[in-house]
Amino acid sequence: MLLAIDCGNTNTVFSIWDGTRFIATWRTATEWQRTADQYYVWLSSLMHFQKLDVKIDEVIVSSTVPRVVFNLRVFADRYFNCRPLVVGKPDCLLPTQPRVDEGTQVGPDRLVNAAGAFDRHGGNLIVVDFGTATTFDVVDVDGAYVGGVIAPGVNLSLEALHNAAAALPHVDITKPQQVVGTNTVACMQSGIFWGYIGLVREICDRIKAERGTPMRVISTGGLAPLFQQSEPLFDAFEDDLTIHGLTVIYTYNKENT
Repeated sequence: MLLAIDCGNTNTVFSIWDGTRFIATWRTATEWQRTADQYYVWLSSLMHFQKLDVKIDEVIVSSTVPRVVFNLRVFADRYFNCRPLVVGKPDCLLPTQPRVDEGTQVGPDRLVNAAGAFDRHGGNLIVVDFGTATTFDVVDVDGAYVGGVIAPGVNLSLEALHNAAAALPHVDITKPQQVVGTNTVACMQSGIFWGYIGLVREICDRIKAERGTPMRVISTGGLAPLFQQSEPLFDAFEDDLTIHGLTVIYTYNKENT
């Protein structure tokens, strides 16, 4: 069994893959101080609770937080007796190498999203990931990551408003009933919601114009359905795109090493 670990800036996802499907998925807060033993106690407790009696013997990791990788390596070695594949490291092969400026280090999550999206949708894609940052990944016709755009994440923008302006409260993102707010909360929600609708549409339109070719827009991340319900921004939504991309990269490495 494969344990796929997607470590983002805010949350970390653990999924067990049996070769054809994910049989379990759990999410926890990303904390670089968490030890290998703590990871195991947490994971084994959840597996016991769900009565999952499976043997994990391989691990693949994608992490945007470099400081957690060491303990995840120890976790895999100590409890599953394996050396994990870590996306972005030299020993982890990619189906197609990224084409970016020489010396540029591409975030592992963006490489994984490109691999997962290409596997499911083919090439000429824009992958919009609503995470801590809102990222736009451009996937070429052959599946290569060829660049993209990074914008502040939705919740990060809301937190910045709340922290920088004493009079502005913390609010949850939701679709406002109308554009013009008649109270502070409604004004903030309208600015964030319609502002991000405009941001996504404008950036995608400009990418398509610059590339000069028809492109499909694929979304992932928890807030993508919220924006899609108002405007037809995306051609498809994938709630497990990053984890799926990890299985694509794992399979490629098994077949080519």
